[in-house]
Amino acid sequence: MKPRSRKAKGRYLQNIVRDRIIKLYPVLSKDDIRTSLMSETGADIKLTSHTSRKLFSYSIECKNRQDFKTLYSYFRQAQSHAALEPLLIVKSNRERPLAVVDMEHLFQLIEKNN
Repeated sequence: MKPRSRKAKGRYLQNIVRDRIIKLYPVLSKDDIRTSLMSETGADIKLTSHTSRKLFSYSIECKNRQDFKTLYSYFRQAQSHAALEPLLIVKSNRERPLAVVDMEHLFQLIEKNN
C-alpha cells in the first residue's frame, strides 16, 4: 500500500471518530475537536477546548490496519456466544489487559453516563 493511501485510510477513521464525538455532544464544533496531521505527535483526536476535554475525557489513538484481522475474529467469537453485548479482553505478556467493545456501544455507554 502506498504511503498516501495509508494516510488517507488513517484520516478516514479519525474523521469518523471526530464526527461521532461531535454528534454525541452537539455543543461541540469542529473548532473544539480536530484530527491530527499525519506527522503530528500526540493523540489522533485533538480536544482543543476546555469544554471538549471536560465532556470527553479520553485520549484517542486511531489505527486502521488489516493486521487486526485476528482481533476481529476473536470479537466475532464473543458475539456468537449469546445475545449479549460482546466484550473482548486481550492481554499480551507483561502488558495490562485491554477491553475491546464496538465503537457505537462505547458511545452509547458514554451517552448514558452523561
